[in-house]
Amino acid sequence: MNKISENFIEHIRQQLPCHLSLDEFLAFNNKPLRLSVRVNTLKITVSAFHDLMSSKGWRLTSIPWCKEGFWITIPPHQDIGNSIEHLQGLFYIQEASSMLPPTALFDSDSNFDNVLDMAAAPGSKTTQIAALMNNQGLLIANEYSSSRVKMLHANLVRMGVYNAAITHFDAEVFGQYLFEAFDAILLDAPCGGEGTVRKDSNALKDWRLEEVHSIATKQKQLIVSAFEALKVNGTLIYSTCTLSQEENQQVCLFLKETFGDAVEFISLADLFNGANKATTSEGFLHIWPQIFDSEGFFVAKIRKTKSVTRSQPEPKINKNFPFKELSIKQEKEITDWLLENYSISIPASLYLVTRDNQFWLFPKAIKSYIGKIRFQRIGLKLAEQKGKHLKITHEVISVLYRYQSDAINANEQQAEEYLKGRDIQLEQVTKPQGEKIICSNKVALGLIKHLGTKLKNNLPRDLVRDNAVKL
Repeated sequence: MNKISENFIEHIRQQLPCHLSLDEFLAFNNKPLRLSVRVNTLKITVSAFHDLMSSKGWRLTSIPWCKEGFWITIPPHQDIGNSIEHLQGLFYIQEASSMLPPTALFDSDSNFDNVLDMAAAPGSKTTQIAALMNNQGLLIANEYSSSRVKMLHANLVRMGVYNAAITHFDAEVFGQYLFEAFDAILLDAPCGGEGTVRKDSNALKDWRLEEVHSIATKQKQLIVSAFEALKVNGTLIYSTCTLSQEENQQVCLFLKETFGDAVEFISLADLFNGANKATTSEGFLHIWPQIFDSEGFFVAKIRKTKSVTRSQPEPKINKNFPFKELSIKQEKEITDWLLENYSISIPASLYLVTRDNQFWLFPKAIKSYIGKIRFQRIGLKLAEQKGKHLKITHEVISVLYRYQSDAINANEQQAEEYLKGRDIQLEQVTKPQGEKIICSNKVALGLIKHLGTKLKNNLPRDLVRDNAVKL
C-alpha cells in the first residue's frame, strides 16, 4: 500500500470533481502503472518499431493522445532500459500522461520555428518536441539543475536530436532576456508531484499544504516569465504532474488576472477521443489517475493575443561569442570529408562553426539568439583537428548517420558486445577495411576499426554499458 497523508486525502476530497469517487481515486493510486514507451520517429517509423518489437514478444496498445505512444506488455524479465533498442534511441520509456503536453502544443498540425522548453531534464518531452519539429527550427532546452544538464544532453544525443541548444538558468530569466521571442513554450513546471504516487510510494507520505502554496508561488513567477517570453499569437503549454488546484488551475487564473485579455485559454476538450472526461470548465485537462489508468497530470493551453509590457528592463547584451563561422573553402573541405569518409550529409538547417581546433554543427535558427543569452551547449560537436587529420565524434555518427550498404549491420549478439565495449571477433579472416560504422537494426551504434580478424571497439568509454542486453 502506498503511504498517503490523511491531510492530502482530506484536501483532495474537497477538490475531486463530483462525478469521480474518492475511493476509486485511492484504489487506483495503489495500482502499479502500466508500462509505456514513445517511439522515436527521428530514428525509426512507428510501423517498423511495431514489427521489430512484436517479434520480441511485445504487445503494444495505442495511447489515445499520442500516435507514437504505446502501453506495452512484455515477456517476463526483459530489461528494456538496458536493451540495445533503448540504448540506440529507438524509443523513450515515458509515462503516458507525460506525452500530453507536447501533443497539446502541436495539436492541429502546428508548425513552430522556435520553441522553448523551460524545465527540460531528463528530456522525455524535449525529445518528443524535437521529433514533432522533425529536427527543424530551434528548440531551446533549459534546465536549472546543473546535475541534470549532462543527463539532458545525453538523452538528446541518444534520441538523434540536432536542432537543440541547452541553457542552464532559473527559468524566470527568459521573460527578461528573450522578451516575446518564442513561437511556442512548454513550461512543465516543478511541482509537488502528487500524481506520481503510483511509481513513488512515498510521494504523498509527508504531504503538507504549506509546501503546495510555496511551490505555487514559484510556479506563478515561472508562468509570468514564460508569457513574457512568448510572441504575440504564440502558444504556451503549462503542465504539472500534480493534482491540487493551487498548483494548476489557480496558477493559470493568476496569469489571466495579471495580463487580462492578452491571455486566452484554448480548450483541450477535443484533443483526443475521450479528452472531455478530464476537461475543466476553463478547458484545461485535469487528469485523475482513474480516468485513463495513468499518472495524475494537468495540462493547460494558452494563447497570447496581444503584446504586454515587459516587467523588467532589457538587459545588456553580451556579444562575446567564442565560435566563428567557416570560410566557404573550409566548409567545403569538411563537408566533402564527411560525405566521402562517412556517407554523412550535413542537413540544410545546420551550419558549421569552429573553436580551438574543434568543429561544430549549429542550428541556423540560433543566430538571432546569439549574444542575448548564454548557452551551455549548442547543436552537435562534429570533429576535432588532430594534427593533419580530423577525428569525427561519436555523437555525429549517432545522430546524423543514415544506413548505407557499406556499413556493418551487426546481429544482436554483436551489438550487445559492442555496447559492452568489447571487440567483436570475426568468424572469417578477411582483408582489413579500416574505420567503419557499425549498425544494429540499420541504426548506427558507433565506430569500429575492421582489422580483418576482429572489429576493434571505438565506443567512447563513458557510453560503455556492462549491462547492455539483447531482448
